[in-house]
Amino acid sequence: MSHIGSYESRLPNFNWAISEEELGYTPGGKINIGWYCTDRICEMGKAQKKALIWEDYQGNTKTYTFDDLRVYSNKVAQFMLKTGSQPGQRICLFMDRIPELYISFLGVLKMGGIVQPLFSAFRDESLFTRLNNAGTTAIITQKKLLPVVRKIRDQLPELKYVIVPDAGDAALREGEIPFVMEEGPRVERFDVYPSTAETPSVLHYTSGTTGQPKGAQHVHYSLIAQYLTTKWVLDLREDDIYWCNADPGWVTGTSYGIIGPWSNGVTQFVLDSGFNAERWYSVMAKHRVTVWYSAPTAIRLLMKEGIELVRKHDLSSLRHLASVGEPLNAEAVIWSQEAFGKPFHDTYWQTETGCIVVSNYPGMPVKPGSMGKPFPGITAAVLDVKTHEPITVPGKVGLIALKPGWPSMIRGYWNNAKGYANKFRNGWYLTGDRSSIDKEGYFWFVGRDDDVINTGGHLVGPFEIESALLEHPAVAESAAVAKPDRVNMEVVKAFIALKPGFEPSDDLDLEIMNFIRKKLSPLAMPQEIEFVKSLPKTRSGKIMRRVLRAQEFGEPIGDISTLEND
Repeated sequence: MSHIGSYESRLPNFNWAISEEELGYTPGGKINIGWYCTDRICEMGKAQKKALIWEDYQGNTKTYTFDDLRVYSNKVAQFMLKTGSQPGQRICLFMDRIPELYISFLGVLKMGGIVQPLFSAFRDESLFTRLNNAGTTAIITQKKLLPVVRKIRDQLPELKYVIVPDAGDAALREGEIPFVMEEGPRVERFDVYPSTAETPSVLHYTSGTTGQPKGAQHVHYSLIAQYLTTKWVLDLREDDIYWCNADPGWVTGTSYGIIGPWSNGVTQFVLDSGFNAERWYSVMAKHRVTVWYSAPTAIRLLMKEGIELVRKHDLSSLRHLASVGEPLNAEAVIWSQEAFGKPFHDTYWQTETGCIVVSNYPGMPVKPGSMGKPFPGITAAVLDVKTHEPITVPGKVGLIALKPGWPSMIRGYWNNAKGYANKFRNGWYLTGDRSSIDKEGYFWFVGRDDDVINTGGHLVGPFEIESALLEHPAVAESAAVAKPDRVNMEVVKAFIALKPGFEPSDDLDLEIMNFIRKKLSPLAMPQEIEFVKSLPKTRSGKIMRRVLRAQEFGEPIGDISTLEND
């Protein structure tokens, strides 16, 4: 515990200046995340230290030092400027977890661009919505994803450049430019863009209940919180091999899959492959992973495979386990203690917070099922739903809220000032989640305060699904809600009223599911469709998702006095 200090010892007189001093940042000075994760680490004498150990689905591996990260990110930065990209423009990364994704992230920041990382499983409509909203000018993508980009490109007049790192001998079209990161001369020197604390850095898209997904705008100063929370909560040390399961399309994959470990000068492992219990255990044993940051969905899938499989691998290198994305159920904590000899430490935060805000801090007793306590420097409370005043009664459920002002909080939603303003009440930032606090100050998650669906740790907005459903020729009306699921916590269920002339059938069911999968993403695809004659609506015509959701969760429906057909 010595290098991070106990939770109790860190609370009094905490100041984010601790992080600024360790990073050598002077308030008001330059701060560029790309430089801090590469050049700074090299200047500290760690140029030849391994930064990235990468393995693909076939077992091929590549290793990169911090000097490689520095030189290749310089190359990306220089290439983007020469191609015509400019500081302040949105540059999308639309790739699998290949090395170019991680290094391009740093390179775009070095040239002053705003990185827009998007999940490679997105299909054309999900991709279009986010690129169109951001006014994205360039996209770095893989050859295999070009068909998705080409399908929407003529609808995106601002998208000038499509950069393809693995073009090979592919027949590229106008505006599609090949770029091979590891070929040609190394770029030893690059004048890093002189970003300051409030310069925009990363634009992450998050799903809302109504309207289109919102672009959460982060700034370079977020590093101050991401560096320290990585060090203290994930307990990263000099000789660690760290593995974060999250894809950089989601905020965990950037805050703690790029910025956190590399700003701490720590070696990280990346597996570009889907879930497979046997494979996961074998790569952890092979690469001697010491700190593992995963998700409850993955842990529940591992639980299904049983402890016998764990015993077949030497996982003695594992020192610290943490979890993120959705509530970690008590059973998973107890199981991990039995399987790995140590518990998973739940961590709670969001795209908007940019860093961990409530967690089971290392060394603090873990209460299975609890989110833990606020990170030092974070003021968190549970507010009364109506008055938005802090609740002082232990165990009483309210809205999770945070006092604004920590370094990695987003500075706004892209072109959506109203949406951002709606996140604040009474001097508090509202997370949209509910919990209670026990007598010892531990937070206990209860659920979302809105209709957003948390499937496998990824938030899926019902509006986007419903809009896509209405494009299917058979669908007259639709509602997408969460349905409980043992592995993914929640999955999407769609209630559909058909147009005249269409009848419910298994074939139509499957056709609609695949329609959504192809338009949006596998995550957005309904796992179940229920055909109904009509949907519950308010007198003003708004579909009442909460009535349908309560039905799925076996909860009381509550006040339905505004229903049109009551």
